Amino acid sequence: MTNSDLANALLQACQKRGIMLATAESCTGGMIIAALTDIAGSSAVVDRGFITYSNEAKMDMLGVSAATLDAHGAVSRETAIEMATGALTRSRAGLTLAVTGIAGPGGGSAEKPVGLVWFGVALDGRPIGAEHQLFADKGRDFIRRETVRQALELGLQALG
Repeated sequence: MTNSDLANALLQACQKRGIMLATAESCTGGMIIAALTDIAGSSAVVDRGFITYSNEAKMDMLGVSAATLDAHGAVSRETAIEMATGALTRSRAGLTLAVTGIAGPGGGSAEKPVGLVWFGVALDGRPIGAEHQLFADKGRDFIRRETVRQALELGLQALG
């Protein structure tokens, strides 16, 4: 399935359940919301996309705490959860997808290598889910596109 196919399937699943969708994106810089809004009729389901590339944006727009960022860093389970939660509480969405990671080519470390991405998924009324992937370091474009794919798949999984 292409990212476009996944985006279309996610929009249909949201529409079937009668819920809106929002994203909170860091390393993808809006690619997830773009994949969704590339599809005609997406306005029936897409509420908004938060592009929170800097830590300040994560705090200002999504309510990610400075303490979380200081203790765990921007690329962490804790930050992904707070991003997904913040998007849920600051939108009309019933489903939010959050991503924060290291797309490269620089910025990685032994603890957090290039290709590490944390995902947060919030579905209204359910516990917030988080998981990470370590994508192969095949370049920034590859990591970002695979992140979009995984986020869309996680959205579909959350909706059953």
